[in-house]
Amino acid sequence: MSGHSKWSQIKRQKGAADVKRGAVFSKLTNAIIVAAKSGGDASTNFNLKMAMEKAHAGNMPKENIQRAIKRGTGELGGAMVEEAVYEIIGPQNIGIICEAATDNKNRTTGEIKNVIAKFGGKLASTGAVAYQFNKMGKVLVDSANPPAGGKEELELAVIDAGAEDFTEIDETLAVYTKPNELEKMKKTLESQGLVIKEAGLGWEPKNMVIISDQAVADKIVRLMEALDNLDDVTAVAGNFDLV
Repeated sequence: MSGHSKWSQIKRQKGAADVKRGAVFSKLTNAIIVAAKSGGDASTNFNLKMAMEKAHAGNMPKENIQRAIKRGTGELGGAMVEEAVYEIIGPQNIGIICEAATDNKNRTTGEIKNVIAKFGGKLASTGAVAYQFNKMGKVLVDSANPPAGGKEELELAVIDAGAEDFTEIDETLAVYTKPNELEKMKKTLESQGLVIKEAGLGWEPKNMVIISDQAVADKIVRLMEALDNLDDVTAVAGNFDLV
């Protein structure tokens, strides 16, 4: 799974820098708007609850969050924000899934095409890349301060909660579950006193393409970062690992 990938480590290390950019509020806002289309009550809309938690973690002002919710429910006007998924074939034929939330799909598609053309990629037809991934729930658990029984006790708790898989990176345990069991998994782990850093749905690769050429690896990382930095892009996943 992508939790094992060095790309995940690179993303986590540059996360602090992302927060400094104003674009992060745009991403958070769009995620809330999309989630709120299914209802503006976070107690009954788990996707909205997760989007709001990310916004709080990103220090987004409460009034901005409430405004985004009202846009999603239709209480406030504004351009319609819709979700879009782009399938991309990158260097060395790696597969990339790029998710976006946008009020102008033509603009977003054009920006993504420009980025991937610069780094030697191309848009693929629907299904040409997605079959290489599974859509899964992922809960990031703080493993820096495990239960009294230590890391082993933490892993047993995760297994007992019904995890499909898990892996640890940088004092964070990434716990994978079926999409429809994400909310249950999060609540179960929280009930055991574990600290949840983040929870959400994502694309996890079935198999990894190993990239050993440094020049190719650098190009792929630059491509992933360039996609991730686009204002409308909410998530990027790839089926590669760097050695």
